[in-house]
Amino acid sequence: MLTRFSPSSLPPSEPPHADAPDSWVDRLLLAGPGGEECLHLGAPIDRDALRALVDDQAERLAAAGLAPGGTAALRLPPSVAFVAALLACWRLGAQVALLDHRLTDHEVDSAVARLAPQVLLGSAHRPAAALRGFSEVEPVAVRLPDGLPARSGHALIQLSSGSTGPAKVIARTAGDLLRELDCYRRLEEFPGEGERVVLLSSVVHVLGLVGGLLNGLHARAAVTVPERMTAAGILAAVAAGDRPTTLVGVPFHAELLAGAVAPPRLPQLRRMIVAGELVRPGLPALFTGRYGVPLGTMYGMTETGVIATDLSGTLHPAKQPVHGMRLRMVAGELQIGAPASPYPGLDDPTRWSEGWLHTRDAAELDRATGRVTVLGRLDSQVSIGGLKVDLTEVEQTLTALPEVREAVVVFEDGAIEAYLATEPDADLALVQDGLARRLAAYKRPRRIALLAQLPRTATGKLLRDPAALRTTATAAATAAR
Repeated sequence: MLTRFSPSSLPPSEPPHADAPDSWVDRLLLAGPGGEECLHLGAPIDRDALRALVDDQAERLAAAGLAPGGTAALRLPPSVAFVAALLACWRLGAQVALLDHRLTDHEVDSAVARLAPQVLLGSAHRPAAALRGFSEVEPVAVRLPDGLPARSGHALIQLSSGSTGPAKVIARTAGDLLRELDCYRRLEEFPGEGERVVLLSSVVHVLGLVGGLLNGLHARAAVTVPERMTAAGILAAVAAGDRPTTLVGVPFHAELLAGAVAPPRLPQLRRMIVAGELVRPGLPALFTGRYGVPLGTMYGMTETGVIATDLSGTLHPAKQPVHGMRLRMVAGELQIGAPASPYPGLDDPTRWSEGWLHTRDAAELDRATGRVTVLGRLDSQVSIGGLKVDLTEVEQTLTALPEVREAVVVFEDGAIEAYLATEPDADLALVQDGLARRLAAYKRPRRIALLAQLPRTATGKLLRDPAALRTTATAAATAAR
């Protein structure tokens, strides 16, 4: 059961929209020579054209009832329309929640019920095929009767697949977004003015949104999204421009490119930067051997943005914290200094307490250099192609299906596996259909085993060892023959 987001329970230290983003959209994100290319999604878009698109979207949203202090949810695929709508909402002084366009209607309905936005901005047409990097969409703004105005000064609301219960609303102020942009500005190896970013990460998530889109607009580094998210499509996007180019994506994209056969010579390519999950040990050398440029890595969280980087690829697996970042280790867990909780309405000292954010990541911190090496998650959150998936959420969704009594979901060999206790006549097709209606495709288990009962430990707890679960499933299948 989802708990409705209740911003009214926030501490009164920051009045609504004290950090109003409309003061910086035009000054910091849209400023610059009018004829300067800033985006390329199928065709180049200069700053004059983007400003006109933002003007148009601002008028449409205002006509739909969005006003300063209002709330909007965006459910749009990567597109020029997404960029214009996001900036228009912020220019109007509204609080914006981002919903991944790949979510099912069931998931979107749950998110809307939880966040209570006043306006939902969706697409009039179906988004492009899965391998398309961007879509051409016409935004449609719908006024929601149960929507509530913003009751905090946060500019951005995101839903994260955190690992402890349903409260996974993350909020950031405009000031915090600007702080992160300042961190990027101080990184000499990060794309800056006169350069180009080929963006592979989703603009709904923090790396693609802030490190890619917002930094590109702020630093005046043109942002290109490939037409197709295949190795050939990505390489073609790099080859299409002559500015110094940086690829920004997740390790999955680096693996894809490292496996490309006979890639073209790309003298404009300076480096690739990835984040979102741990990079396997051999990938940096493999990528550099193929393209002759570094595979840089970053560590960050939706709650804070970028935390530490190794953009040159010389520190791997360690990373250097960005400007102003405070880190400490407590009982094997990495904690990040944060003046306020990024979880609005949630009073949970296991997530944030006394100025420290609990990352739930295992790490090593070098006191002499300040460098951090992230070892992996301490909880149930995993990453599929750079997209975060909470195994607990998958389990809860499965057990809510009428065909399922119990469920154990594990992550093994890069894939999600589900082991279900069901009645003997349970239909696997019904289970899969139920999941398809409730979970986005990237969250669904790749393998599902139906069992009469699940194995348990001596104390009666469900067994979660993948090898033991697989052995049980194999034995059950053999007995059924």
